[in-house]
Amino acid sequence: MGTFIGTSRRQYIAKETCNITMADAPLYMSARISPISLKYYGFCLKKDKYVVKLHFAEITWQDSKDPRGKGKRVFDVEIQGEKKLTNFNIAEAAGGVNKDITKEFNVTVNNSRLEIHLYWTGKGSTFGPSKYYGPLISAISVTPVPKPSKSRLPAVVIAGIVGSSLFFVTFILVLFWKLCGFGDKKQHDKGVYDFHEIKAATQNFSNANKLGAGGFGTVYKGVLSDGTSIAVKRLSKKSKQGSREFVNEVGTISALKHPHLVKLKGCCAEHNQLLLVYEYMENNSLEHALFGSEELRLRLNWKTRVKICLGIAKGLAFLHEDSHLKIVHTDIKPKKILLDKDFNAKISDFGFAKLYDEGKARVTTQVVGTTIYMAPEYAAHGHLTTKADVFSFGVVTLQIVSGKEIVISISDGQSAYLIDRAYVLQREENLVELVDTALELDYNSRKQAVAILDLAMMCINPSHTLRPNMSQVVKILEGKSKISLFQSPQSGSTSQEGASDTTQSYSVGKEIVESIVSPNYTIETITEQMGISEKGDILASE
Repeated sequence: MGTFIGTSRRQYIAKETCNITMADAPLYMSARISPISLKYYGFCLKKDKYVVKLHFAEITWQDSKDPRGKGKRVFDVEIQGEKKLTNFNIAEAAGGVNKDITKEFNVTVNNSRLEIHLYWTGKGSTFGPSKYYGPLISAISVTPVPKPSKSRLPAVVIAGIVGSSLFFVTFILVLFWKLCGFGDKKQHDKGVYDFHEIKAATQNFSNANKLGAGGFGTVYKGVLSDGTSIAVKRLSKKSKQGSREFVNEVGTISALKHPHLVKLKGCCAEHNQLLLVYEYMENNSLEHALFGSEELRLRLNWKTRVKICLGIAKGLAFLHEDSHLKIVHTDIKPKKILLDKDFNAKISDFGFAKLYDEGKARVTTQVVGTTIYMAPEYAAHGHLTTKADVFSFGVVTLQIVSGKEIVISISDGQSAYLIDRAYVLQREENLVELVDTALELDYNSRKQAVAILDLAMMCINPSHTLRPNMSQVVKILEGKSKISLFQSPQSGSTSQEGASDTTQSYSVGKEIVESIVSPNYTIETITEQMGISEKGDILASE
């Protein structure tokens, strides 16, 4: 956190050729640096006592006879909210620049989270280029405190017991290897895959097994030796953020389990490769289903599309409100929604995901994701809340109901964004024009489709305060709640000034749920249960 005053420097990594000659010298050739604050988190840690080692070396300031060229860095360090170092000066503590020093602390983790905070508290850095100001750290290591041995047996006796045990265990393993095929077992239960095994499963990452590609790499289908189908995401060596995505994906999705989140089976980090192994999804992605082969599009009937909308909504509601870690995905789009053999929707790719403190907005200078699916307040100002995902969900829902790409053709050979077209049609009270003509819906189903489009327009309201949260969306789709749908302002507006004061209250859930349960459900029955007259007016009923 913080801005380097008086310089255009935006790189928060210091890289210098340090003169440290010890074996660990590579640790100190680069360091994290920030003008005001650096904060590190460790998640999903077992309740235990840990040893935290903080590795420092002053590699930016150099010895100089000119006082203006000398620097003095002073900052504080807190671990788990407890101040461990006050007015810490790396060079003074280490006895000079380009000299390493390690500070070691014992800490306790009770709530699965470790927090390490380095920050400027008033004295800060002095002299020299301001691009070197602020707290700096070279490396962090965290290890459980070793448990003391309870054995008091003589060393000779212990050695004898261990030797005999190893011989016996080895004998049993060899026996199982020969008789029961035990040797084919892998460490899959621990989430660890061998590189050569994955290479064989994907036929050496053959193009014939290629399922798709993205900014971080390529996804391949694989078949393990036991016949299990898997999807392997091979992170590209060219991607500068590949390592970050790998860690973020493993750390996020492995801690979350939900029927509408893709299951991460394990990973592999061998032979200079970063590989993620997922459950295989027979129907690929929503993008593939909507815009792929004609055969697959024909299977995407109205009932299936509603099912997909509800699945995405449930997955996002879990991430935002029900999981132990509150997560904003930040990159919801058809490519990131995978479909299993029964067209159950599962959210994938958490490489961009952000942790979110409930009730608190977050402003970030690093806006990531796909621009056209981004909420305006996030794309323009880095203002991030769960409502950013709600906006993306609304855009995806427009595509599901319309069957249209994000850029569509209009009259006279011109093109427009689907979102802008939806705003125009809403203002003209003609959203029904967006409904996919390939569906050949009856009157009842077309009314259901328009109801979902109304909900989607609520989700893409330019004002994030007027968007529903995802648990409300789920209740609407399930028929358990009503929602007030505000007329969205004209496309491109980022304020509420263009919003109509008129609101329409719908209970669209009855229509949607019955589209799944009973195709013969009549519009007359729906309007009667919803309390809506034939003209569409809301009747005076609860």
